[in-house]
Formats: sequence, C-alpha cells, structure tokens
Amino acid sequence: MKFVMASSVQLMGRTVTKSVEPKLGSTILQHAIEHAVDWQHMCTRGTCARCRCIIEEGAEHLEAPTKAEHARLDPEEMEEGYRLGCQALVKTSGQITARNKTYF
Repeated sequence: MKFVMASSVQLMGRTVTKSVEPKLGSTILQHAIEHAVDWQHMCTRGTCARCRCIIEEGAEHLEAPTKAEHARLDPEEMEEGYRLGCQALVKTSGQITARNKTYF
C-alpha cells in the first residue's frame, strides 16, 4: 500500500480562509491574491511587512528566508515561524498553513 501525502496551502486572511493547491515557485502572497484571500499587502518587495504571516505548519516546504526577511523581521519573530508572505516561496508539495498576522 502506498501513501500519498496530502498537499495543500491553507491561507487564513483577515476574514477569508481557503485551502488551495500549492503552486511551486509562487509565494504565499501570490497564492492569497490568486484565490481572493483578504491578505494585507502593499509593496510585494519585502519592505512594508503588511504581508507578514506566521507559518503554523509546513515551513519545510518553503524556501529559506530571504535577505529582505532577515532585514525586516526580528530574529525572535523568525524563530517563532514568522515570514513575509511576498517572500515565502513554495519549494515542495506538502501541507502548509499560513495565517496573515500584520503588525497593524
């Protein structure tokens, strides 16, 4: 018997939550925009941090944090699982859960 790992990205915006199929090479923010999840964002370059989110599950399915994330997020935030949605790229299929947690 062969087991197939479930693969989805659960996006929790301000009022909308959706589970969508992961698109490799796309960011968490791109997934949210494409699927009409109310995810706060402005710049999409990693400078405004409005797309800040906490990865509750599946961080291993994302690329490593970028220079922009290291510049914008405190080390403690990153240890807790915070990422910038516009920088967090999906690298492998699997279960990912991300909640938009902006500063404001």
